Amino acid sequence: MASNRFNTGPGPSQRQLRVGELIRRTLSDVLLRGDVHDPELNRLSITVGEVRCTPDLKVATAYVMPLGGEGVDEALAALRRNRKELRHLVSREMTLKYAPELRFEIDKTFDQMDETRRLFADETVRRDIAARDDEGGAEGTD
Repeated sequence: MASNRFNTGPGPSQRQLRVGELIRRTLSDVLLRGDVHDPELNRLSITVGEVRCTPDLKVATAYVMPLGGEGVDEALAALRRNRKELRHLVSREMTLKYAPELRFEIDKTFDQMDETRRLFADETVRRDIAARDDEGGAEGTD
């Protein structure tokens, strides 16, 4: 069985990351310009936070969030309804052999960042961090 000699870790390959970023920028531009023939989608301001590609680059999952975080279900429905047209518009501006199938998911990283900030603001966590800093901070140093 052949092994991938370039990607030794469990994460995405450099090609997946490059293609994902190219798709993200292109999709953002298409949505910003309002190239889609759907007035409902064109009136929404949508942020494309990240695009992850499968190893064969046939499927690209775009993590999106409407501006202000409101109307999430409406935005997701509009994107999914127009995914074929979006695929065509994105592939027209890219130089890939195959146009990847676009899938859309809600970007939860903003929620995770808020939760992390909330945890760091908690008095118990702050006390534990301060106690660790008082003990010497760096582990593994003798």
